[in-house]
Amino acid sequence: MACLLVAVFLLVLQAYAAPPDFVQSLDLGPGLTANDTLSPPLGTSKCAPHSIIIGVRKGGTRALLEMLDIHPEVAAAATEVHFFDWDENYAKGFDWYRELMPYSYPHQITVEKTPGYFTSALAPKRIRAMNSSIKLLLILRDPTERVISDYTQVYFNRLENHKPVQAIENLLVRSGALNTRYKAIQRSLYDMHMSNWLRYFPLEQIHIVDGDTLIRDPLPELQKVERFLNLPPRIMSSNFYFNQTKGFYCIRSEGRERCLHESKGRPHPAVNGTVLQQLRSYLREHNHNFYRLVKRSFDWQ
Repeated sequence: MACLLVAVFLLVLQAYAAPPDFVQSLDLGPGLTANDTLSPPLGTSKCAPHSIIIGVRKGGTRALLEMLDIHPEVAAAATEVHFFDWDENYAKGFDWYRELMPYSYPHQITVEKTPGYFTSALAPKRIRAMNSSIKLLLILRDPTERVISDYTQVYFNRLENHKPVQAIENLLVRSGALNTRYKAIQRSLYDMHMSNWLRYFPLEQIHIVDGDTLIRDPLPELQKVERFLNLPPRIMSSNFYFNQTKGFYCIRSEGRERCLHESKGRPHPAVNGTVLQQLRSYLREHNHNFYRLVKRSFDWQ
């Protein structure tokens, strides 16, 4: 209701309102936005998301959100909310959830991302209860590479917190067999998780972004997202530049250049070839099941 009322007020306040990207453009340090410190620009309000990036973990959700945030008609939530997948947050209620959204104008769409949603058994039903027509974005990459990336993130986090670490082979293999209970492997069983989402949403409401392609060539994937979200085409090739040092594309917008956090794009460990083949063989059937579910295929090994 608040979003609808703002549309009326905007007719009077438009001349005095701050620029649409005012809130998002202020850099106040890690974890802080203008939402936390300043009065909202006239004519804005906090709205429930029009679209949610539901996952997958280590699939490129942060890159997708930051690249989408280039678009002047997108208002992106600053942090992962974990509303639909964490019971303790869901119990706080919808008003609590909406308050975590950014201020936006009536012509903008609000987008939040929480990669844990895709593998949550409860998230699809809960999101449908909020908005059965919401548009969902799912970004995926080669599931084997995703497992290794998942391990790499945990590995560096444990090092930084002075906790013991294990070689990836010790987690992937137990008693000579592939450890299919390893959470990183479970998260890469895309067919199982997708089947759950398709119980609550038609495939037409779930746009799949190829995370491997997004890394190599961002613009075509983002143009598909613009069309899916019914956004006018505003993202251009000039919004990206390849950073030779980091080895991936960074963002150029409104005269500023920025790259993803240094934790992104970390080098993966070398994995024993036999173990790697075991993992790929196990995931292959799940990949083909996923292709059938979504009626498209991917260049996954």
